[in-house]
Amino acid sequence: MSERKVAPKVYAYPDKNHENLLVEIELPGVAKENISFKLHEDSFYIHATKESVEYATSYSICCPVRPEEAEAKYADGLLEVKVPYKKPFEDAVEVKIK
Repeated sequence: MSERKVAPKVYAYPDKNHENLLVEIELPGVAKENISFKLHEDSFYIHATKESVEYATSYSICCPVRPEEAEAKYADGLLEVKVPYKKPFEDAVEVKIK
C-alpha cells in the first residue's frame, strides 16, 4: 500500500490576553519520535508519519512570534505549541534623519 499524504487539522489562535500564539495540531496515532515541527517568526511547518500516512503542512502566522521561546507538548494525538508574540517595535531599528 502506498503512503497517503494528508494535511493535519490545525488550530491556531491567540490566548486570552493576546500575548501568546497557541497552536493545536491533530496527529492521531503518531509517535512523538515521528514528528518534526519547525517554527519561524512568521510561519511553521509540521511533518509527521505513521504506518501508511504522512501528515504535512505549512502555515503562515499573521503576527511575528519569538520561536526561540516556544514550548511544545504532545499527548494523545494532539501537539500543543505555545509561543509568545513579539512586542510591537521589538526589533525596530532607529533610522537616522539627515
